[in-house]
Amino acid sequence: MIPYGRQDIQQSDLDAVLEVLQSDFLTQGPMVPRFEEAVTQACGAAYGVAANSATSALHIACLALGLNDGDWLWTSPVTFVASANCGLYCGAQVDFVDIDPDTYNMCPRALAKKLAKAKVEGRLPKVIVPVHLCGLPCDMAAIQAVSSEYGVRIIEDASHAIGGRYRDQAIGACEFSDITIFSFHPVKIVTTAEGGMATTNDPILAQKMRLFRSHGVTRDPSLMQGESDGPWYYQQVTLGLNYRLTDMQAALGSSQVARLHEYVARRHQIADRYDALLSNLPLTTPVRHSESYSGLHLYVVQLDDPSRRRAVFEGMRAAGIGVNVHYIPVHLQPYYAEMGFAKGDFPNAEAYYAATISLPMFPLLSEEDQDTVVAVLKMELAK
Repeated sequence: MIPYGRQDIQQSDLDAVLEVLQSDFLTQGPMVPRFEEAVTQACGAAYGVAANSATSALHIACLALGLNDGDWLWTSPVTFVASANCGLYCGAQVDFVDIDPDTYNMCPRALAKKLAKAKVEGRLPKVIVPVHLCGLPCDMAAIQAVSSEYGVRIIEDASHAIGGRYRDQAIGACEFSDITIFSFHPVKIVTTAEGGMATTNDPILAQKMRLFRSHGVTRDPSLMQGESDGPWYYQQVTLGLNYRLTDMQAALGSSQVARLHEYVARRHQIADRYDALLSNLPLTTPVRHSESYSGLHLYVVQLDDPSRRRAVFEGMRAAGIGVNVHYIPVHLQPYYAEMGFAKGDFPNAEAYYAATISLPMFPLLSEEDQDTVVAVLKMELAK
């Protein structure tokens, strides 16, 4: 089976993890801050807060921004459910903004229209979560411009996009957002096995996220009440969670980040080759923008005839090609249907879903295997 994505573990990664295993610290040691520094240097942010998953990072980002009961969070319907669930974890209500049919990302025009309507209705969101789907950056300048008119805070869900750039600035620099979130799941661009990180330029938000990450407990005297009982002393100053990343995972992540730009460049080589090989087939290949550089976590195609999607998908799987679909729109999930969402609510997202297939995309994908993917796809489309 040729998978749609997979990790690349090299000897340097094994050595980094082994070094931690042979050290005094398996968790809460020096590697997590080192990993945070490596990521912030790569993306140009001031602060990084590592967590045990991107889902956890989204949650603590929402908590740090004060999302609470009675608030609203808006995100894209075309994303993994975590981008929306993070709002529910905080007791907020969730809604969606339809996608741009060309980029598959949150549409700034749809956002502007929806915000204007929400202002009149008295239901403006506190937080919006644009998602850089497949690694392609959203139009963050436009999203930030319209959001700032209404005082809405922004969390970029860049789970697919580390190593990408928007307007010649690295994703994660937070020029147009309060916080950016990365994922380090094994199929993502770099991995810590499971893990995530929030980046920000706001020291107060970074401090809050660190507290929420670790039980709300601190040893920082400036955050405590009263006098310390001694050098062992700590206080719980808020209600937090256990979302910490281990030193073993952080060591793997630090080793992987050293190859970040190499990985993304290789993904672009594969995407360029796909673009050429698929140019005459009845499908649409991913859009490129001159003002952005995609992380290319995924390579998704849209079939001209959506009614053929299931047959093509099943035919490719039967031939050993691990195609996938990213994603089923969140508002169509049964859990969200119980909240009142229904088919037809976000037509662009639903049209995208009906026609999309994710082809194998990972740095170790060989030209021979890529040729096999394309040959099988051509055969299935011709049936």
